[in-house]
Amino acid sequence: MKILVTGANRGLGYALSKAAVLRGHTVLACARNEDQLKDLIEQYPNQVHPLELDVTDEKSVAVAAAKASEKWESIDVIINNAGALYERDAKIEDLDFSLLERTMNVNLYGPMRVVKHFLPLLFKGTDQTIINISSDAGSITTAYGGDYPYAISKTALNMFTKQIKHYVSNKNINVYAIHPGWIKTDMGGERAPGSPDDTANNLIDIVEKKKIIDEDLFFIKHDGESMKI
Repeated sequence: MKILVTGANRGLGYALSKAAVLRGHTVLACARNEDQLKDLIEQYPNQVHPLELDVTDEKSVAVAAAKASEKWESIDVIINNAGALYERDAKIEDLDFSLLERTMNVNLYGPMRVVKHFLPLLFKGTDQTIINISSDAGSITTAYGGDYPYAISKTALNMFTKQIKHYVSNKNINVYAIHPGWIKTDMGGERAPGSPDDTANNLIDIVEKKKIIDEDLFFIKHDGESMKI
């Protein structure tokens, strides 16, 4: 499979890229600067192909999609992993709306831009899947008073995921918003109990159709279990 991963230079994106190539897949590794992908490229020069892509810049996404289409006729998987977390402990009375806007630009508009420009390539692929990395913070059922920018952006991302699932429903493409768990990354912190490698391997299992997931589900945990919307 040819798997596109945004935010591939660190954290879960890095773990996803490694998990995919170790199973024999080709990875279109996306980051804002190709130099950020140097380690992946050096380790897996024949399987990792860098794409400079800034999810907050539509022109950047469009150019990356054009470059990908010049080299490949199709892709099979889109994993929208790039994310931002600002104002984690801010009270609503103190919220910096410029950081809310920045969060939406990365966490919601970013995946929307990627799907917009890479969907034509995905339509030509096989056993296709779109994964948007979401969070339990995006659940309306279990909403709590905090993480306003992050939680709201992930709730909106879940809505977009459901819309795209409906849009491609006649093309046999799996579409999921996935809670990766609390994992040790720059975003998750050192106290996180989970491993990005474990989550990455579970996500690749989903991509490879090794997990049986009810076709009506779209918001799930990385192990395939249903999440409360």
